[in-house]
Amino acid sequence: MSYLACKDLISMAQLSVDDIQLILDTAESLKDISERDIKKVPTLRGKTVVNFFYEPSTRTRMSFEIAAKRLSADTFNLTASSSSIVKGETLTDTIHNIQAMHPDIIVIRHPSTGTPHLLASQVSAGIVNAGDGINEHPTQALLDMLTIKEKKGRINGLKIVIVGDIAHSRVARSNIFGLTKLGADVTVSGPPTMIPVKIEDLGVKVVFDPRKAVKDKDVIMLLRIQLERQNKFLLSTLREYSSFFGMTEEIIQYAKQDAIVMHPGPINRGVEINNSLADAESSVILEQVTNGVAIRMAVLYLLIGGQTSDNMH
Repeated sequence: MSYLACKDLISMAQLSVDDIQLILDTAESLKDISERDIKKVPTLRGKTVVNFFYEPSTRTRMSFEIAAKRLSADTFNLTASSSSIVKGETLTDTIHNIQAMHPDIIVIRHPSTGTPHLLASQVSAGIVNAGDGINEHPTQALLDMLTIKEKKGRINGLKIVIVGDIAHSRVARSNIFGLTKLGADVTVSGPPTMIPVKIEDLGVKVVFDPRKAVKDKDVIMLLRIQLERQNKFLLSTLREYSSFFGMTEEIIQYAKQDAIVMHPGPINRGVEINNSLADAESSVILEQVTNGVAIRMAVLYLLIGGQTSDNMH
């Protein structure tokens, strides 16, 4: 079994096309473990994974924990509020103390951009970026790509639109890096105040009118408005956003008939998507959650298990 040559997964930008394909293929091979009566294999027995989350999380944190446990790794969860950071300890000192206990992987989510890069340079444990500020969220992009590949059979040549708060979305940035590398045609759409200047330099098109943006698209990826990351009001009300950019059956009719609708969660029903569309047959939102476990199993395996064990089943 091949493995990733790096000790860390910090960014989609660091991954080659072959790296991405390896992760997707490995995730596909691991998916059946989650469907067994006994959902566990001994692949990472004796390995230790620490989940260190500075921000609230449901899907990402739980899926990393479930992924590690299904591979038989020892798993420990830590939040900023339950750590010595509340006593004045710096993040760097906290991480060095965790490193002194010899974990194999530290999964970290932090509100400050670049934190995983900093930590990766200071500790020997592998660092996995579970979201850093408005920068990147690589495993979310990978699970999105796995879902698209499963539903469409390919990524190369697909027309994909990402709609929402592009400027503050680490999910959008990671998906743009990954999808364009694999040959997708990517468009972004949203209020002008939420579209980064010169985002076209990343190889995407910008279309502000949502109807024109979704026209003839294979995949519609919706994003939450990240009010917690905005330091100024970028739109008058959520109702205004919903009336222009909220995805409805009326807008989606401009997309291809077999288009799929995606959302990284959490969903704000009635804002970026209406109820009936969120629950429609075209929605693959829950499949994304399922694939999140498989992708995170693959990442952990390829970073710390691929070099030492072929016992995946």
